[in-house]
Amino acid sequence: MRAPQRIEKKIEEVASLLIPLQGRMLLASWREQTIPLLSFEVMNGEEKPGVVTRSRFAVINTTGQHDALPFIAILTQGLPRLARVTEEEITEREDADKKPFELMHVSWAGEEAVIPDVEAMERAFLDYLHLDN
Repeated sequence: MRAPQRIEKKIEEVASLLIPLQGRMLLASWREQTIPLLSFEVMNGEEKPGVVTRSRFAVINTTGQHDALPFIAILTQGLPRLARVTEEEITEREDADKKPFELMHVSWAGEEAVIPDVEAMERAFLDYLHLDN
């Protein structure tokens, strides 16, 4: 009896959102769930910006560290836009100083962006609530 072969498919592109940031710590109701609204800027030690008329919420999946926290929301400074990111188009920027909740700084399609450390954000919020895994 042969062992089943593992078929690996290389991911050609990752559907992503480019999210303009803005925020403060609030709670948001989304799909009849209470979702924590986090300020990416404040978590990274930056000044708390005000809410503007362009502000929106971006709800993102967590990594599943705790069943009680399937999503977190980030207050944005504008409309997030869909981005199809391929390996050829994205490069890591090593010249930027990473802040505590930034996983990586990148250049993509002529723009500079930050990939958030969602796991660290989730862990910090769970610590704030004193919830153990």
